[in-house]
Amino acid sequence: MVDEATRRVVSEIPLLKTLASPRDKELWVQRLKEEYQALIKYVENNKNADNDWFRLESNKEGTRWFGKCWYIHDLLKYEFDVEFDIPVTYPSTAPEIAIPELDGKTAKMYRGGKICLTEHFKPLWARNVPKFGLGHLMALGLGPWLAVEIPDLISKGLVEHKSK
Repeated sequence: MVDEATRRVVSEIPLLKTLASPRDKELWVQRLKEEYQALIKYVENNKNADNDWFRLESNKEGTRWFGKCWYIHDLLKYEFDVEFDIPVTYPSTAPEIAIPELDGKTAKMYRGGKICLTEHFKPLWARNVPKFGLGHLMALGLGPWLAVEIPDLISKGLVEHKSK
């Protein structure tokens, strides 16, 4: 499922240790700290590899995440809002990433613009609880989804560059 380059990128994202959800109060604070450290490392690695493709921030509690992701196609940057909530059963359940403006434009999406990760990503996530976190979600979930779906949506005329 995962190519060698992706394996290398993912192997450089720190693994998380704390098994905690937002319901776990103090433990959640520790998990959130690990999440931020892993995300920061992943973003730094991406920047160093000239592969910067998203920005994320969260609410104060770390339960709602939002930001931007982008995909470069034919030297044009396509930018999208991205958002997700941390499930009550996190990290046993992976968050469902949404790109609301693409809602209804592809079969690989659920209502509300939630991208489909069930077949490939969710079994991988389940095997790696609690080690996988939001950095892994981006690297193995959203990144590959964008790489497959955005060029297809552009070729079908369903996504146009902002300059048009």
